[in-house]
Amino acid sequence: MSTSIGTEPNAKVQPLPRGKVIAYWITTALLAFVVGSGGIGQLTRQWGTLESVKILGYPLYFLTILGTWKVLGAIAILVPGFPRLKEWAYAGIFFGLTGAAASHAFAGDYGAYAYHIFTTLSFAVLALASWALRPKSRKL
Repeated sequence: MSTSIGTEPNAKVQPLPRGKVIAYWITTALLAFVVGSGGIGQLTRQWGTLESVKILGYPLYFLTILGTWKVLGAIAILVPGFPRLKEWAYAGIFFGLTGAAASHAFAGDYGAYAYHIFTTLSFAVLALASWALRPKSRKL
């Protein structure tokens, strides 16, 4: 990946720092795996997702809605192009994760050592890191 410096057609091309590119792909792949697998778990109504929805007091059809959006969001952040779609996907992932943390907190479902809140907020930070590390070709 590279970026051009200057506005002339023959402007110098400088490669992006390799570490930043690697960090971007690691955070993005991990985020896509976490969000996508969670979405698949919700769509297939795995036991843990059913229990969580019941504890939080949400209707079961939320699993279909959230699972579909999660799978689509994971795909959106991985495929090339579509910068506006990526912005929306990152926003949706961040809002979904922070909303999940708030839902667990308000329902009193902290888990051992506040596991539910800590993990969902950690993944929200991962989403922010992936978004911030995006190369220019993946930005608006």
